[in-house]
Amino acid sequence: MAVIIGIILGLAATFGGFMAMGGHPEVVWQPFEFLIIGGIAFSTFIIANPFSVIKDTGSGIMQAAMGTGPKRKDFLALLSLLYALMRDMRQKPRNEIEAHIDDPASSALFGHFPSLLKDKELTQYICDYARLILIGNAKSHEIEALMEQEISTIKKHKTKAAGALSTVAEALPALGICAAVLGIVKAMGAIDQSPEILGHYIGSALIGTFVGIYSSYAIISPLAAKVKSTREKQCQPFIITKQALIAFMNGALPPIALEHGRKTISAGERPTIDEVESEAIQAAPSANGTVQQAA
Repeated sequence: MAVIIGIILGLAATFGGFMAMGGHPEVVWQPFEFLIIGGIAFSTFIIANPFSVIKDTGSGIMQAAMGTGPKRKDFLALLSLLYALMRDMRQKPRNEIEAHIDDPASSALFGHFPSLLKDKELTQYICDYARLILIGNAKSHEIEALMEQEISTIKKHKTKAAGALSTVAEALPALGICAAVLGIVKAMGAIDQSPEILGHYIGSALIGTFVGIYSSYAIISPLAAKVKSTREKQCQPFIITKQALIAFMNGALPPIALEHGRKTISAGERPTIDEVESEAIQAAPSANGTVQQAA
């Protein structure tokens, strides 16, 4: 919603100021200039990116516009799941834990957190490293390096859409100049016309420059930054999981390991210790999915 409000405010300020100076807004409506700039921009976007990124860019824009990303309740749910998993890994036989991580979709433990279960990539990430911990042969620094490498890969994949939009934003001012040049060429063909007609042609051509610069710096570039920040925030649960599981591997008790994960959350959305105690630890489900109060 903030993205939509920002675009509306920017357009209102631009055209409101233009009209206050005595300008006529209908002059700005030059559909063929828009067609040239938009068509070339979209074609460069298609040329520069594989279909998977093109498709993901649409999803990224929607997520940025709607502010999609983990919230405080999502972080608490993740911490609760991690606590329950680490607690059971300490207290229960390996075969019982493997039943949950081998098929999380059918697990009563994971079923207690449907919002997390919907994120298949995060669920698989948790299960993969819980399985490695259960095997017990790998050293914690080796697992940590592997987790960091995977997080880097995930982040790179998730931010490709932002990079694609940034490339288009960088090209738009030059594309606006291209449209303006074509407009000037048209105006030169009417050099023998009256100043009024010639002025209209030149003004129409200059609209191309305006549209290219405005759409780059006031719309696409900020939108790319918003997509990037939204996607980076979606990587935060992976970092929380890494910190908690590595601390657990190094011998920390589940509540202490959970604190390692909690500290990676930004201050504005970080649950307090009391919230983690009451909503994540004490309310953590048991292996059969029922809530089991912590001792």
